Amino acid sequence: MKEKNTLLLLTLAATLPAAQAQTGKWPEKPVRMIVAYAPGGGTDIIARIIAPRLSQEFGQQFVVDNRGGAGGMIGTEIMVRADPDGYTVSLVASSYATSPVLYKLPYDPVKGIAPISMTDMGPFVFAVNPSLKAANVQEFIALARAKPGSLNYGSSGTGGTLHLAGELFGQMTGTQSVHVPYKGTGPAVIDLIGGQIQFIFANGPSVLPHVKAGKLRAIAVTTQRRSPVMPDLPTVSESVPGYLATSWHGMVAPAGTPKAIVSRLNQSLARVLKLPNLQEVLHSQGLEPTHSTPDEFGRMIAEDIARWSKVMKKK
Repeated sequence: MKEKNTLLLLTLAATLPAAQAQTGKWPEKPVRMIVAYAPGGGTDIIARIIAPRLSQEFGQQFVVDNRGGAGGMIGTEIMVRADPDGYTVSLVASSYATSPVLYKLPYDPVKGIAPISMTDMGPFVFAVNPSLKAANVQEFIALARAKPGSLNYGSSGTGGTLHLAGELFGQMTGTQSVHVPYKGTGPAVIDLIGGQIQFIFANGPSVLPHVKAGKLRAIAVTTQRRSPVMPDLPTVSESVPGYLATSWHGMVAPAGTPKAIVSRLNQSLARVLKLPNLQEVLHSQGLEPTHSTPDEFGRMIAEDIARWSKVMKKK
């Protein structure tokens, strides 16, 4: 038995330098960064902000590969089933944690990935059509309670974070509104401006330009604390204690990706997210650069899945 153990240790000692050398050379070719949504959306915008900076960090191109469809499940499955060699990563959004709530996924959203780091976090903006006689959250709740089922809100699709943010608001305030799903946030915002729907929970880039133009009215943000980017807007939780719906993005890789590669990507993201020009771009989108450890990001994903599952069970 002692001889077998000695032989095993010698074998491991012999293979370790080769494995370390292979990881140390990474990347030797371009890295594919899958975005599971169409070009032009929030996740795609963030990916195209970060990818060139990572290309400079590693001396190899990080190529954004849009694989939209099925609410992000198609692109995510491609990433999960890719070889865990460090040459496929994905930038995922907060809706990654809502898909398991409504759909039977062809992959495990927790065990099927190697979390790398968060990249940014921010609030959704609670925006209404200016014709609505509600200047703040309390006035909106009073109006919704007075006319149950008369107010419509839009989202980027059934089961997405925007949909569930509205569902959570209704549950916590005892109000009834009609959910109208769209094929993206853009079309929903257009109908909000046109008055076909009355309110929305949407990310900053989608609504803030219209708020500044006077076409929409922002009445709150959905994070627990006021946004440094929009400090004048109160939080929903100031009127509805405990309400929270957060927009975030983060990088993941297929489960089994070498820890050394995950660590290098994590450390590079930490440096990239401190770049003043990148921070300026993210701030303009209403987002805060946010770095985390892989374990912290993994826990947050699992906690988000559990939280949104509870919301749908009450539905």
